[in-house]
Amino acid sequence: MPLDRSSSASAILQVICPDRPALVSELSGWVAANGGNIRHADHHTDLGAGLFLSRIEWDLAGFGLPPQAIAPAVTALAERLGGEGQVHFSDTVPRVAIFVSKQDHCLVDLLWRTRAGELPMAVPLVISNHPDLREVAEGFGASFEHVPVNAASKAAAEQAQLQLLADHQIELVVLAKYMQVLSSDFLSHFRGEGMQGHQVINIHHSFLPAFKGAQPYHRAWERGVKLIGATAHYVTEELDGGPIIEQSTVHVSHRDEVDDLIRKGRDCERLALARALRLHLRRQVMVYRGRTAVFD
Repeated sequence: MPLDRSSSASAILQVICPDRPALVSELSGWVAANGGNIRHADHHTDLGAGLFLSRIEWDLAGFGLPPQAIAPAVTALAERLGGEGQVHFSDTVPRVAIFVSKQDHCLVDLLWRTRAGELPMAVPLVISNHPDLREVAEGFGASFEHVPVNAASKAAAEQAQLQLLADHQIELVVLAKYMQVLSSDFLSHFRGEGMQGHQVINIHHSFLPAFKGAQPYHRAWERGVKLIGATAHYVTEELDGGPIIEQSTVHVSHRDEVDDLIRKGRDCERLALARALRLHLRRQVMVYRGRTAVFD
């Protein structure tokens, strides 16, 4: 959802390509040759994979190419380097759908941060497998859709969800304590291919890869751990195994019961998910080979 272009708007280039000498010079030189004033430039070389990752952000004001011509030029540049590239604009506000079940702490936090301007996104749609949070969603101006899910209706429910996402032109799905596993069919239909693909972000209530699956706080208490956390990650077909974006932790002690771990963990969940979303929306995350590089 593009806004009116302003003098403060910027373009953000992300490139992943085989590593070789002078790539920083070539990329920054391309921006400079078109009159771009670079605000931020971050690079990373994965020596084991032989890959070079770059994020460059520059002012749109005064840039020699019109916005509609930048994406084709970036594609040509990345192909010349033998890799992939994409460009985003800071004044584009993605349309986001939030999936929830009955717990409201992450939903309320995200809707509040969006209203306060902390997260540059719009939330026109909340989907839930329970009716409980309708008042919360509608109180923030989001359309609330109750789509019940059980083993027998899962395929039909996901088709209904996909249609709702298409109807609302959703670009990003956030699972904010949505206590259901999305099928591979859902993910393959919603996610596109390559760097431009749609994304799904989940918050899991443990410090992954520890305690995947259900009731991680109960299992953490049984093991007597001294540190618990939450993990925001991209969703893949592997349960709780997608590329990690952000993690938050808090200390616990032998005096804490399971309820204390859950209470403390909810704070971690809110913080990790909000931070992950901000990083994603600011295009500071790059996914490659099943992991992430986070330019924070």
